[in-house]
Amino acid sequence: MNHLELVNKVLVRLRENKVSTVNQTPYSSLISELVNEAKNLVEDAWDWTNLRTTLSGTTTEGVFSYEIEGASTRFKMLDVVNDTSNQFMHLTSSSEFNDLFLNTDQVTTGEPLKYSYNGVSENNNLMVDVWPIPDGAYELRFNGVKRSGDLVADADKLFVPETPVALLAYAYAIDERGEDMGQASTYAHQRAKSALSDAIAFDAARYPDEITWRTC
Repeated sequence: MNHLELVNKVLVRLRENKVSTVNQTPYSSLISELVNEAKNLVEDAWDWTNLRTTLSGTTTEGVFSYEIEGASTRFKMLDVVNDTSNQFMHLTSSSEFNDLFLNTDQVTTGEPLKYSYNGVSENNNLMVDVWPIPDGAYELRFNGVKRSGDLVADADKLFVPETPVALLAYAYAIDERGEDMGQASTYAHQRAKSALSDAIAFDAARYPDEITWRTC
């Protein structure tokens, strides 16, 4: 479902006329804002299949800090793989990472085995440091959940389940109107919460290992 279809889906529930473009009226523009607010909440609620992706990069000899292109601050890392040496890389805290550099008689070079987050770039992408310092070119794969930016154009597509997004945006619209002394709003939020819970349960069934509690 695209941006315009979502806005019209909410407008119909509000007994408003459909529009031919998202920003056709001030009210449709407001609904667009509410749709994006709902979309962001739904995207953040679970690591959806449709948002999972792999970003990659290649190390350079002697360079330990890298920008992950395409990994905005809403990108959630699931795991990192050194594809060249076929090994999972281990996340290390900043303090532990600094200790590796500061308390090593001779800084180790070799195939990267650890990584640590180190802020964001000017392009708002995540930065990571790797250790040991690469002694050559290694292909790294960053597997994660890439949450999208706001829907802007009419044809911008939604990649998470549409029902909880539409129902939540509708609930927000009722809140904005202040109708029925909150009764309609409470019911609408309950429906949205139920739809989101059902959608998460359906998608989570694909990843049983991620929802099974294991003791250490």
